[in-house]
Amino acid sequence: MKKLYINNGSFDAVFNNLKDSFGGNLKVTANEYKLAIKSKWATGNISGVRFEKEMTYLNFNLTFNQDVNLSIESNPFAPVFFAYCEKGNVLHSFGSNGAIKRLKMQQSGIMSNSSSINSVLYFESHKQIQFSLIGMPTNRKAKEADVDFAAQVRKRFTSESGNYIYIGAENLKIGEKFRELKAIQKRGTVRYLLMKNILREILELEVAQHSYNYLTPFVPILNFAIKQLDEIKKLSEIKLGAVMAPVLFFRKSLQSRALKEKLHLELKPYNQKLAS
Repeated sequence: MKKLYINNGSFDAVFNNLKDSFGGNLKVTANEYKLAIKSKWATGNISGVRFEKEMTYLNFNLTFNQDVNLSIESNPFAPVFFAYCEKGNVLHSFGSNGAIKRLKMQQSGIMSNSSSINSVLYFESHKQIQFSLIGMPTNRKAKEADVDFAAQVRKRFTSESGNYIYIGAENLKIGEKFRELKAIQKRGTVRYLLMKNILREILELEVAQHSYNYLTPFVPILNFAIKQLDEIKKLSEIKLGAVMAPVLFFRKSLQSRALKEKLHLELKPYNQKLAS
């Protein structure tokens, strides 16, 4: 069994640490990182994008040649991690002696760790694993709107004990967003903005489905999407009318749905599970 350790640091430091651990070729273009691995330890690739102080995105597509334990040091910025498993299994525990939770194919997980105990990921040998990880810091300076959103994330996905984990079935809308993410053909700044927009929508959807009033968080999604589309329009040949049509239709549908919910339905709180 191979045991690895990653300390908290910059995105560069994390990828260089992964390169040193697994070998391979690291290519960095602007804010996007791609590590191609073919060594005695593993075969596959790890890619990622950093969005300044707002969030980070990592995608793993690997087959390990032996069992691997990856111990991750807790981060002072108290990030919340959202994980989505497309293939294989990812096992997690708080500390080497903590209870092990399994994230299976087509499941999503949410994890935060503000304690001094490391998070440990376990990967089984000779089994392909594909999963995505979005990390959002909740304890650092940011724009006013981002501070408010970070506060929502921190409120819903942290616990007084310092350790929080939730595992459940993948949200179908979130699955659609990841397919949109993979389908992006644009390059450069346009690609960066499109990815940022989609990932932010995913986080908004997570807050929405774990909230008492799941309609409210969609308003920031629409406002954020419209703002990002304005930026993209300046940099691309995208026909804004064709892109905006579904957004405006979605807004109208939500308004109608919100009215119906208000008149006829009583929303029930979403059941969350804390780590034991």
